[in-house]
Amino acid sequence: MTLADAAAEADALAQAGDERSLASLRARWDDELEAAARNVDYRVRAQAYRAIAQFRFRQKLELLRRGLEDESPAARGSALISLEALSRRHPGDVNAFRSLLHELAAHDPNLAVRRLAVICLKNGSPQRDTLQLLEGIAESDDADGELRKTARVVGSALRKKAVSR
Repeated sequence: MTLADAAAEADALAQAGDERSLASLRARWDDELEAAARNVDYRVRAQAYRAIAQFRFRQKLELLRRGLEDESPAARGSALISLEALSRRHPGDVNAFRSLLHELAAHDPNLAVRRLAVICLKNGSPQRDTLQLLEGIAESDDADGELRKTARVVGSALRKKAVSR
């Protein structure tokens, strides 16, 4: 079984609510996941970062930080996808990575990574600096149209969240 197969199985177990089997699978694949995240091949690293969310491996958040700082846009994107998935029920995860997410959203050379960083921010708390960043991206004539649209939508959702508090 490959890491991708194990991650798919973990995702199925999580969706079925089988926490005991999921925990057992996590324990069996813990070292393999760590090793994959340190692999020289960016494709292997990207799979490892994506698997963190599939395994619902909240103990690996610091490993995701490494993914967000990876030289490969594919690895950064996979780490962002995992962070977004893990933070849906835990906004503190986004808040813990907020400054790094701001940096990726504003300055990453890869447009897809920038959009994914903006999408991650929607799961966090509506802090003023995030709202200002999203407004700046949304109003920038230099930014890509899809990035501006995403920033506008996420900023609007966060403002609504702030009002409902």
